[in-house]
Amino acid sequence: MNILFIMYDQLRFDYLSCAGHPTLQTPNFDRVAKMGVRFTNAYCQSPICGASRMSFYTGRYTSSHGAMWNGFPLRVGEMTLGDHLRDNGMDCFLIGKTHMKVDKKGMERLGLSPDTMIGARQTECGFDAIIRDDGLWGEGPDGFYDEKRSPYNEYLKSRGYEAENPWSDHANAGIEGDEVASGWMFKNADKPANIREEDSETPWLTSETIRFMDEQKAKGARPWCAHVSYIKPHWPYIVPAPYHDMYSTADMIDVARDPSERDNPHPVFAAYMKGKVASAFQRDEVREKVIPAYMGLIKQCDDQLGRLLDHLEATGELKNTMIVVTSDHGDYLGDHWLGEKDMFHDPSVKIPMIVYDPRKEADATRGKTCDALMEAIDLAATFVEATGGKVPDHIIEGRSLLPWLHGKTPEWRDYAISEYNYSQTSQRQELCVSIRDARLFMIFDGRYKMIHAEGGFRPMLFDLQEDPKEYRDLGSSPDHKDEIDRLYDCLAEWGRRMSQRVTVSDEDLAKMRNASGRRGILPFLYDGSEVPEDLTAKFRGKVKQKFVD
Repeated sequence: MNILFIMYDQLRFDYLSCAGHPTLQTPNFDRVAKMGVRFTNAYCQSPICGASRMSFYTGRYTSSHGAMWNGFPLRVGEMTLGDHLRDNGMDCFLIGKTHMKVDKKGMERLGLSPDTMIGARQTECGFDAIIRDDGLWGEGPDGFYDEKRSPYNEYLKSRGYEAENPWSDHANAGIEGDEVASGWMFKNADKPANIREEDSETPWLTSETIRFMDEQKAKGARPWCAHVSYIKPHWPYIVPAPYHDMYSTADMIDVARDPSERDNPHPVFAAYMKGKVASAFQRDEVREKVIPAYMGLIKQCDDQLGRLLDHLEATGELKNTMIVVTSDHGDYLGDHWLGEKDMFHDPSVKIPMIVYDPRKEADATRGKTCDALMEAIDLAATFVEATGGKVPDHIIEGRSLLPWLHGKTPEWRDYAISEYNYSQTSQRQELCVSIRDARLFMIFDGRYKMIHAEGGFRPMLFDLQEDPKEYRDLGSSPDHKDEIDRLYDCLAEWGRRMSQRVTVSDEDLAKMRNASGRRGILPFLYDGSEVPEDLTAKFRGKVKQKFVD
């Protein structure tokens, strides 16, 4: 069995028709949901690209792997999907984005060169990279945002796009008269991108994935996991024709924000509501330009997912391929007076998660939904178990979803955790919070969602049963003190987890018990009768030579 691990960037869980979107039809996401299980309460481990993805790839919380924000290197030696799956006889490939930053100092310290197999995998988050393209090729006065080469730009140039940076001038820009209308400007979001649709980012990556699958089949390769990681529907919010005008303001979900949210808000929430991105999305004209384009980008993603599914079916590989569809985080799009991600309301931290297991053991659950609390780190555990391995739970902190996929009800978690480090942001400076205290923790038990902010702040609390839109912050309510205390106890329990003893498993420790005694280390005995006789056999017997009287 192969694994097609598909991730979209900044795709909200509620912008799929299988999740209830009223006008955005996504028949191919629905198609995977009908073949598999849709997990309705899945949460990412951090609502920011880099940190979230490092948790997907390691199966560990962000405070365990340490890469807690974009640009934080993942330390050398951190076990990833590639390491675990290769041990089970499966190769692990990357096609698209990881947002991983290499630990250059760690590699230099260990003498690892990126042009060796081990070094290359360390620089690519454990994957064997078919194509690494993180998808943000912006250029400013100090140069390019991403200093690596752009495979996508090279492709566009080979297709006749003559710009120095066709990603910027064509794939993510429209036309205003004779001028480039950059997708960085929200006012241009309703324009068609100045590119042939088949050359835009999502179809390009789909074509590369199909080519990869065909090559693997032709050479009779051993089982593979392909992480197909799309940049879209991430900003810049602009999409080629015909997707640019498929949707209008009439198709938009009503904005989820309430004036009461701005009445004495939590200081961290208040700081984010005053940010540049939030201020933009508080304007109706911005939402009315951006959201139809965002929906067009999702529709294009859905159509390209259909290409992958059709190809798998045509080649007979659909019945031999596990398919996972998910996202690294969501997008506020103006909800709660915010843009981007960065906080823990559901539009940001809740993610789509659909899993299709082709094996007969999963037949009973096809087309079902599961409402249990899932975390992004559960996928790493799922892949390990699906490939016949035992989940190394001293390393991987997630739990395998296979029991749910196979119709069982396992003992499960009582709460989900997400973390956010805002030490690099202007909000930290505005709040006068130290770099080490600029951390947020979310704990959600299925009803109550509490956010703890380091630095002496009160908590935030939302009751999603009574307030599903998360408008009323109950963090200072004396009537909810017991709930807050209970959730703090749960957070403390989670904080005491064993997360750094990754080199020795519980089974290893059990085997080590009394092992030294069987190798002749027997301290603290009085006459030897305290232990089995065979342990002292080497210390008994006739003296062969005497050197004392």
